[in-house]
Amino acid sequence: MLKSAVPVLASLNEQETITFYTKKLGFTFYSNWEGYLIFGRDKIILHLWPCKDPEIPKTTGCYINVTDVDKLYTEFEPLGVVHPNGKLQEMPWKMKQFSILDNNGNIIHFGEEIND
Repeated sequence: MLKSAVPVLASLNEQETITFYTKKLGFTFYSNWEGYLIFGRDKIILHLWPCKDPEIPKTTGCYINVTDVDKLYTEFEPLGVVHPNGKLQEMPWKMKQFSILDNNGNIIHFGEEIND
């Protein structure tokens, strides 16, 4: 019965967040509703809520399943957004993944299932 999920992450600065997600990550900016931001890329939608506490984004994040994770890593790696401990690697749970930190400190994991 479940159809999809939309991650809701914290945003410390709406203009910086809009710039980061559109210029660095290639998302389309859809809406700003009193600081509540909505973005999309391909079939992924992300929401970010306005937050004043810089500690909150340090403990939030999401996992996005992708196709062609190698190509996405090649796109993001030169931008300096890949988490220092999140380089592209194969994980024991049969996913090839990498992780980024957004401008707020939210962690976003991008992974592709490894087929045997």
